[in-house]
Amino acid sequence: MRITLINQFYRPDISPTAHLTASLAEHRAAMGDEVTVITSGGRYVAPTSASSSTLRAQSSTPHRAPRVIRVWTPALGKGSIVKRLADYASYYLLATCRALTLPAQDVVVSLTTPPYIAWAGALHKLLHPRRTKLVLWNMDCYPDAAERAGVVRRGGVASRVMRAMNRALFRRLDHLVGLDTAMIELLCSQYAPPEMAGSNTLSATIIPNWEDAALFPKDATPPAWPEAEALALRDKFVVLYLGNAGTGHRFETALDAAERLKETNVVFLFVGGGSRWEEIRRERERRGLSNVVMRDYVPKELTPSVLASAGCALITLRDEALGVMSPSKLHSNLASGLPVLYIGPAGSNVDDAIVRFGCGVSLRHGDAAGAANFLRRLASDPSLASELRVKARAAFDQAYCDLRTLPQFDELLNRLLEPVAVPAPQT
Repeated sequence: MRITLINQFYRPDISPTAHLTASLAEHRAAMGDEVTVITSGGRYVAPTSASSSTLRAQSSTPHRAPRVIRVWTPALGKGSIVKRLADYASYYLLATCRALTLPAQDVVVSLTTPPYIAWAGALHKLLHPRRTKLVLWNMDCYPDAAERAGVVRRGGVASRVMRAMNRALFRRLDHLVGLDTAMIELLCSQYAPPEMAGSNTLSATIIPNWEDAALFPKDATPPAWPEAEALALRDKFVVLYLGNAGTGHRFETALDAAERLKETNVVFLFVGGGSRWEEIRRERERRGLSNVVMRDYVPKELTPSVLASAGCALITLRDEALGVMSPSKLHSNLASGLPVLYIGPAGSNVDDAIVRFGCGVSLRHGDAAGAANFLRRLASDPSLASELRVKARAAFDQAYCDLRTLPQFDELLNRLLEPVAVPAPQT
């Protein structure tokens, strides 16, 4: 089978989509498929020497490796909308050119970084309509995410153009992969092709994001995080927020809870970055929250050690982001056996995991008292902490590791390429 994956980021970059793309690409290549990845040379954040060594190690794996095509981008980063759009524009153009010059592919799987890059796959399919199947692996929903963040006016020119592009794209899809029920329902309700009017359904599958089980061996003890001592985390109960703090997240309730816990041994550790990073920093200074510690991104290979330093994971989601994004930090948190403190709307992937597996608590925005009370109990009750840790790891093993999710992709790809039965002519 010839498969192409299209996504702006790829290992050794630390972005979640980079590792998800690599996980699927390497899995299918190991099965004998001819796998091509069209990505960029840019980075979600600046590369590190450690991550570069990871790439060299991965490229020497014994099984058949994907062919990785890295197109040029100016790599200006996420510092401003202009810089981000410049990176997007070069990637759109050059990735589309590479997609058009590939030999006919059996399946093109496109992610949504940047938005609408799936059109590169749609144009490849236009050249090879009898052979190529197009799968949209949806991570973010646009223009909905931009509208709910107040960046784009709903009903305005930009919104109408983006929705028209979605409708045209969805008519060309062979399958949609979404991260949770809310996301699938949102997309199907808006972009189901006219011939499906009334059913509001597309050919769609829910496959949650995941982490590689090999990175988180069960009962393994990762090495101590070297910076834990310098950050004064020893003998503290650490509540860890790991990853991007972007427009889809809110932190007021978490910071209110931190304020209530100033005189306890509970510390909130933020490791990452994003558009709300400085907002968190300013609030920490304004409120004098000495129990809020901030550190920028760490290399992927250090995350197990960072996670092992924590006693609880913090995940937040804005109400407006429900259905348009799905926090991927959930999976590494569960892999590390961390109970989850979720602050956000019901019905998200995180809320679903807590309801299904009982691996934490799901609270709504404004419930700082509930968050503080949960953390007090967790920090002071080892039996409760142990019980929730076991449930968190069980959730990972049963639903959010590559050993569970990659077979779902295998089933989908095999089903897409099954020959269509042609009815025998009637006599």
